[in-house]
Amino acid sequence: MTKTQSIKMKSLVKRLKKYKLLYLVLLVAMAYYFVMLYIPIFWGFELSFKEMKIGSTISGAPWVGLQNYKYVFSNPEIFKLLKNTLFISVCRLVFTTIPPILLTIAIFDLKNKAYQKFCQTMVYIPHFFSWVIIYGIVYAFFSGNGFVNGIIRMFGGQPENFLTSSKAFVPLLIGSQLWKEVGWNTILYFAALTSVDTQLYEAAKIDGAGPLQRVKAVTFPAMKPVITFSLIMALGNILNNDFEQILLFYNSAVYEVGDVIDTWVYRVGLGQMQYGVGSAVSMLKAVISLVLILSANKISKKATGRGMF
Repeated sequence: MTKTQSIKMKSLVKRLKKYKLLYLVLLVAMAYYFVMLYIPIFWGFELSFKEMKIGSTISGAPWVGLQNYKYVFSNPEIFKLLKNTLFISVCRLVFTTIPPILLTIAIFDLKNKAYQKFCQTMVYIPHFFSWVIIYGIVYAFFSGNGFVNGIIRMFGGQPENFLTSSKAFVPLLIGSQLWKEVGWNTILYFAALTSVDTQLYEAAKIDGAGPLQRVKAVTFPAMKPVITFSLIMALGNILNNDFEQILLFYNSAVYEVGDVIDTWVYRVGLGQMQYGVGSAVSMLKAVISLVLILSANKISKKATGRGMF
């Protein structure tokens, strides 16, 4: 061992002794992710090449090679599921990206700090409601005897059960998620804006910049890295719709537009006990998501000079 290597080793040992409690906490977190996330990924990858039945184990299940993947690609339902998944995901991406940005700017520009904090708290609250509660609220408004149909009857119109309408299914999904998560999604943007030097706003005012000009010159550039990060993550999760929400909202009347990859895996992989097929679909989703994240990050670096990593 050279002298330089010896110095580096002593420095490493010194840091380990000094920050041993922090490293211990980090070790616990790493162990949690390894046991709860990475081991299931390995098991799922192995299971996608096997045919597992009730009573057997993953290691004891017989190998079937690419049979599960061939079944997935040859199944005519897959293309309909992929179309529904992409359509709902793109609608989520389009209609839930801009509102948190606008809401953040609107609340951040409030002069009264107490009222600003009150507004922040109020828009966070829906995030803590479970999807069961959100569905109950939606049902109270949009069911056959709900509030909206009550207003329609009042004006002599023909009531409609929106919850069984294929045309209303996606708007109800997007609208309920927007109401639930728009406030929570402002947290990262608020964090970015709190680091902005207030003197920049004062300088912009002195230069004659109005409210919109200050947003364009100061606020938006500060939010740009967070916006880039959010879009990259959203593109990586474009095949991952909110399973719990869709499972609560969809029914046999809206299968044509509401059945997505996750619900199909739930019905086929668990309901029909085709665990290998369900794992194969999950692996394909994971690979596609990884490719999308890497591609979006590369495009973002070339286009804006910023990336997630």
